[in-house]
Amino acid sequence: MRAIHGNLQAVRERIARAAAAAGREPRSVTLLAVSKTHPAAMVERALEAGQRAFGENYVQEAVEKMDALAGRDIAWHLIGPLQSNKTRLAAARFDWVHSIESVKIARRLSGQRPAGMAPLNVLIQVNVSGEAGKSGVAPEEVSGLANAVSSMPNLRLRGLMAIPEPTGDAQLQRCRLSELRKLLEQLRKQHPGLDTLSMGMSDDMESAIAEGATLVRIGTAIFGNRQKIRPAA
Repeated sequence: MRAIHGNLQAVRERIARAAAAAGREPRSVTLLAVSKTHPAAMVERALEAGQRAFGENYVQEAVEKMDALAGRDIAWHLIGPLQSNKTRLAAARFDWVHSIESVKIARRLSGQRPAGMAPLNVLIQVNVSGEAGKSGVAPEEVSGLANAVSSMPNLRLRGLMAIPEPTGDAQLQRCRLSELRKLLEQLRKQHPGLDTLSMGMSDDMESAIAEGATLVRIGTAIFGNRQKIRPAA
């Protein structure tokens, strides 16, 4: 766990270099530390190093960490698929949900967001690689879903998210990332307040930043390899 501080610094330096190469300010890219499958103690080490935004895949695992770290200045992001039976808990406990892929889930989150809380920040997940069985909507379905989500009173649509299929083809990698950027640009014509492009992980953050990512989701480069035990959703 002592390595987390140094790992975070190394990732921040990678972000700064990538942003500079793209003619962007480093502060235009938010670092989301993906803490899924890692214990609350490791999140606390990252907090001590100045990290505030954390991403989790599993609702129940995240809630346990939230309880362990209650009162700390943390923004919790749900980045994994969300099942209908977990929407109430997600609506009450998270600050962001990145994985909106249906009107049904969005409507449940809006209806279950507790009174008095700020609208839940949400992103539409797009399957830019066209992978069978992968989470996310097809690019041609994004506009209709965005129109529906933006009308829901307790949600704030912020932008798009994607997890492109890993590839050793740098040109194909950039093409898929570019597609998400272009989709966001198109959506902004009807929804000018959109400001978030969530893409890029430990292996492709430089390409993602070059293509306009405003939020990169980094896990392995900060916390090391995932724990082997898969927690309940």
